[in-house]
Amino acid sequence: MASTAVARYYAYKATKAVELYRPIMYLYFAGAGLSFFQITVLEAAYNVTTVVGEIPTGYLGDRLGRRNGLVLGTLVITFTLLGLGLAGRLARPFPAFLALYVCWSLGYTFRSGTEDAWLYDSLVGDGRSFSDLRGRGESFALTAGVVAAVAGGYLASVELAYPFFAAAAVTGVGAAILLTADDDRADAGDPSDRTTLSASLEAVRAAFSDPRLRAFLVLYYVLFSAATYLAFIFLQPRIETVAAGYPLGDVETLLGWYYAAISLAAAGFTYRAEWIRRTVGLRWWFVAVPLAVGLLLVGQWVLPVSAFLAFVLIRGLSEATRVFASQYVNDRIDAVGRATTLSAMSMVSGLSVIPFQLGSGLLSDALSPGIALAATGGLLVVGTVVLQLVSTPVDE
Repeated sequence: MASTAVARYYAYKATKAVELYRPIMYLYFAGAGLSFFQITVLEAAYNVTTVVGEIPTGYLGDRLGRRNGLVLGTLVITFTLLGLGLAGRLARPFPAFLALYVCWSLGYTFRSGTEDAWLYDSLVGDGRSFSDLRGRGESFALTAGVVAAVAGGYLASVELAYPFFAAAAVTGVGAAILLTADDDRADAGDPSDRTTLSASLEAVRAAFSDPRLRAFLVLYYVLFSAATYLAFIFLQPRIETVAAGYPLGDVETLLGWYYAAISLAAAGFTYRAEWIRRTVGLRWWFVAVPLAVGLLLVGQWVLPVSAFLAFVLIRGLSEATRVFASQYVNDRIDAVGRATTLSAMSMVSGLSVIPFQLGSGLLSDALSPGIALAATGGLLVVGTVVLQLVSTPVDE
């Protein structure tokens, strides 16, 4: 029974990763007439909605059942993807994209903390560690993303909107898979086990008052998350610019294969997440990796051709780091209010990245995406060094 539940989890993760639109998403927005600043406004609106919606949706995940929250979020994302594919045909698409981004964010807020809480409480056990299950799940998902990236590139070479429609269909399959999972509201019959709003908020307060989590919050959920988030907003225009100097053919198809390589690298890192955790240790990982990512972002501007390798490494490192961050936080919070607390962490990340997004959008329009990424990398390096000198963000 446990193995069936794990297999179902892996299948759901695979449908999440089939983001056929991902290799060309920002090219699609640019092709619809949006500026870099307008694109970053969309991303900022996404994060504002995340800030507003994370705590309520995390609470609903604790209160009503994690599976049901995941189903609802997945359905919202399905219909949003359909809308995004259609909105590009409008004469003035920006208002429609803005409204759809709000819906998109709400869909993901139902899945952010809720998914990890569902995994941690429902599947971890019987000798399985969280990082092992989470890492292998991400690895299988990213492997599915390899095929999706290549297919999305070829679909986009025909019509840039087609990958959105195909991704919507696959996401709908993910909702159907979730409906076959056990309903985790089984404890609702015992009122003493129900999560109350006051208990959830107390869990959040306890997590944020823990000095170990406060320093970690700044390092991962603010500095590191902002830098890697921006790296993938500006990856497509940056690679398009660098690739223009080489005879590499159609840019949409190239990006499809390039995202496949990125997903393979990320799959390799996450599949070996447990081995990395035991060998390197979380403390040293969270010292070395933020510095490495910051230097790679600076390097892609100093030596443009290095951008091809830089984004592959950044994706692999960031995916493994996400697994370790979730492990670190989950190990230090209570089961009561777990989804709410994890959502609060995501809320902080969504809020702090907004000025980075808007500032980088203005800098990209004024100068270039390459310079904006280099500035972000420099800030990550300086911030990481300062934080490590004044505190210990990760205490194993």
